[in-house]
Amino acid sequence: MAYNHLRPSFLLLLLITLSSITGNTIQGEARHLLESALPEISKPELPQIPVLSKPELPTLPKPELPTLPKPELPTFPKPELPALPKPEIPGLPKPELPALSKAELPKPEIPELPKPEIFELPKPEIPELPKLQIPELPKPEVPTLPKPELPTLPKPELPKLPELPKLPELPKPALPELQKSP
Repeated sequence: MAYNHLRPSFLLLLLITLSSITGNTIQGEARHLLESALPEISKPELPQIPVLSKPELPTLPKPELPTLPKPELPTFPKPELPALPKPEIPGLPKPELPALSKAELPKPEIPELPKPEIFELPKPEIPELPKLQIPELPKPEVPTLPKPELPTLPKPELPKLPELPKLPELPKPALPELQKSP
């Protein structure tokens, strides 16, 4: 059997060479077109096309629909419901509660609780601490420095500028007057 498969590196090399060849030929052809003089070609005259009128559709008569008679619905008599007697609810007797007087109610007895004894705690004794004496430090003396003297600089003198020559005065230009039209 023959070897039918191409290697990918060979295909990549083939693609690169073909793209470089076509790129050079297109540039060369474009340069050739720019440098060559083209002869002037006259434009051909097109024949005039006759204008056609718009086609008109024939008008058709409107069809008349036959009128149908309206159907009448038969009237039925309204059904009457027979009058039913109202049901009567029998009254229930009110239950009577026996009346209790206030004297008959027993009072609840609350047992007396013994009072709790409160123990007194002894006050703690705090020993007195001796007062600490802070030694006094002498105040530092700040040395006095003499005031710096700034040297006096002489004032700079500016040189006098030369005077400009006086120019003769030029006459002001007069504008021509326009004639008013009547």
